[in-house]
Amino acid sequence: MAKFEQVADELSRRVRDGVYTTSQRLPSEYDLAKEFAVSRLTVRKAIDLLIRQQLLVKSPGKGTYVMSYTDKVESGRMGLQGFTEAARAYGKKSRTEVLSFGPLDPIPEEIARVLGRDQQANKTVDLLVRRRFWDEEPMTVEHVAICHEYIEGLQAHDFEGSLFALIEKRVPIAYSHQEVEAVLIDPDMIKLLHGKKDDPLLLVHSVTYTADAKPILYDISYYRADKYSFKSTLTRDRV
Repeated sequence: MAKFEQVADELSRRVRDGVYTTSQRLPSEYDLAKEFAVSRLTVRKAIDLLIRQQLLVKSPGKGTYVMSYTDKVESGRMGLQGFTEAARAYGKKSRTEVLSFGPLDPIPEEIARVLGRDQQANKTVDLLVRRRFWDEEPMTVEHVAICHEYIEGLQAHDFEGSLFALIEKRVPIAYSHQEVEAVLIDPDMIKLLHGKKDDPLLLVHSVTYTADAKPILYDISYYRADKYSFKSTLTRDRV
C-alpha cells in the first residue's frame, strides 16, 4: 500500500471512530504532514482520495472538512469495487466465509445465456457461494457463477479474500451491470444474515465484463436492505 493510502486509511478510521466529526475542519496539511512524518504532497494525495470517496470536502480558502454520512453503504459510490475494497474504503474490516465452491452442473439456462457459454469452447462454469462480513457483522450472501477460465486451478480457500483481485491477475475487469429488486427474507437468509421474519433484502443480479464486453461472472446476491443502496452501471477505476 502506498504511503498516501496509509495516511488516507488512518484519516478514514478517525472519521469513522468519531475523532473527526461531521462538519469538523481537519488539521492543516502542514500539521498532518508533520504528524505522519510525510511530505505535504503525500497528505494532499490522501485528502484528494478521501474527497473522491466523498468522505471529505474541501472549501477553498477555508480548509478540508468532514462530510456528513450515514451508516448505509452506497454500493458504487467509488465506481466498480469488490466487497473487500469497499470495506477498506469505509474503514471496515472484511471477512469472507466460503460456503461452497465447485463446477456448476447442469448449468441453468439463464446463466449459460448470460455468460455466453454456448459460444465458448470451454463451457465450464464454477459456482462460488460466500457470506461476507464487515467487522464480524454478516452483510451479504453471494452466489457467483464464474467462467472457469478466469479462476482455473483455484481452490475454495483461495476465495476468502478479494475475488476481483484474483480475476484481475488473469484479465482486466472493466464494468458491471446491476439490477436490484426488493424481496422479503427467507428462512435460509434469516440464518445467514442474522435477520428477522419479514425483513427486506436487496436481491442483486450483476454481470461483470472485460473491456471487450466478454462476460466474466454472473453474481446473484442478497444484501441487507438496512445497510445498502445501489447504482446500476459501474465502471472500474484505473487511477
